[in-house]
Amino acid sequence: MALEKIDVSALDRERTIVVATGNMHKLVEIEAILGKALPGVRFVALGQLGDFEDPEETGTTFVENAIIKAEAAVAATGFSAIADDSGLVVDALGGEPGVYSARYAGVHGDDAANNAKLLDKLDGTPDAQRTARFMSVIALIRANGEVLTGTGACEGSIAHVARGEHGFGYDPLFLPLDTPGKTMAELTPEEKNAISHRYHALMDLSAQLAPEGASGAEE
Repeated sequence: MALEKIDVSALDRERTIVVATGNMHKLVEIEAILGKALPGVRFVALGQLGDFEDPEETGTTFVENAIIKAEAAVAATGFSAIADDSGLVVDALGGEPGVYSARYAGVHGDDAANNAKLLDKLDGTPDAQRTARFMSVIALIRANGEVLTGTGACEGSIAHVARGEHGFGYDPLFLPLDTPGKTMAELTPEEKNAISHRYHALMDLSAQLAPEGASGAEE
């Protein structure tokens, strides 16, 4: 799904929220949930407004990194902005890979290497000790500086071998508690979205938003 470029001058600054992503699917997911709490607000992807450098994610928590990305989008565009940070937390590894999930093996976005490292670190770990969860934090920063965050989790465990063709990242190794016997990568997109950590984080954030005056306008 290609990103349609948008003329910034055509946007109402008080009724627009920028989503710090270049992924249209993520934009649609966020709009579908938050749009109910923010009627009349238009959600646009940061990538639709131009080419912007990704900020350095120097935080040590998902909350810190989500806020860093949202703040960068606000600074770059002047609009209220939403950003998310997510990752996998494995109990037997003391919370690894955590905020380093996307670059666990050293190269950002190398899913195969990240999965291989995870399996190697868990080699010999029995099923009962392979508990894990996907975590997500969604940060909304309004143009007036107000910060709201929503947090969500998807509980599960780590499989011994990768299975499934859907999803990305650690999905082929993650066994959600809500779908016994299936990895996240064996679920349809609809099944995944109904239980995902991002879904729960968006619902948490949505519950904090009032329809009236919640568009990001300065008060």
